[in-house]
Formats: sequence, C-alpha cells, structure tokens
Amino acid sequence: MQVSDIIEQKGSRVVSIKAEATLSEIAAVLKKEKIGAVVVLSSNDEIAGIVSERDIVRSIADHGERAWSLSAGEVMVSPVITCDPENSTSDIMDQMLQNQIRHLPVTLDGSLVGIISIGDVVKAVHSELNWMTRVLQDHVVTSAGWATDEA
Repeated sequence: MQVSDIIEQKGSRVVSIKAEATLSEIAAVLKKEKIGAVVVLSSNDEIAGIVSERDIVRSIADHGERAWSLSAGEVMVSPVITCDPENSTSDIMDQMLQNQIRHLPVTLDGSLVGIISIGDVVKAVHSELNWMTRVLQDHVVTSAGWATDEA
C-alpha cells in the first residue's frame, strides 16, 4: 500500500497555521479539529514547520505559563520531514520510527497535498493484513476442496 492510497481514503485536507499563531491558538485548533499536529506555512504558503501536541507540552515544561504566548515559529519543528504519495507504508513506518515522529506531511513537486499520521498508517496496515488473511484463508479452503475432490 502507498501513501496515495491512504490519502485517497482519508482525504487530502491539511490543517495549517501561520508562524505568528500562538500556542494558545494552536491548542484551540488541535482541539477543535481533533488532530495531533498542524503544519506551519510561510508567508508564501510553503511548509515552514510543524507543531504537534508533544511540542506544546515541551514548551510548557520549558517556559511555564509564558509558553501559551509563544508563536508557532518559536516552537515548531523545522525542517520538516516529508514523504511523497508514492512512498510505501513500510517506507513511512521506517521514517516515523527512525525519526520518532507521528505526523508526515505529504508533498508532490514541493506542494503540500496531505498529511499522514501514525494512526493512519496503523489503520492502513491493519486493513491490508485483514485482506491478506482473507485471501490466504480463501486459498486454503479452495486448496483443501481440490485435494478432497482428487481423493
């Protein structure tokens, strides 16, 4: 399965913010959208960074109450690791594990076309494993049927 298959199933909508948004505003967006990260866009709508729930927690631990007024530009992770629609789920699982990240923006020719979360990957792999299990079970049943016909 490829990233493009996941994007096709979940949709290509990406929630983004500008670098000037405060952590308080970002937290409100994450809650409203029921998501774990937002992509930070530059003034010319290019990917500048990413802010996740984890980044917010770290900022609070480092700065206390003052963290809520920090901007996305001050706490975002940058540069952002991305993937492209042709990457396999195996490739992006490796990327996520090696880099200890939970969200990968999807780009095509430098343009943002989606975002993949670790939950999306788990769901896709689970679906793929269920499909393979059904195919193998059907194969075993069919093979067993043929074997009894020959006896």
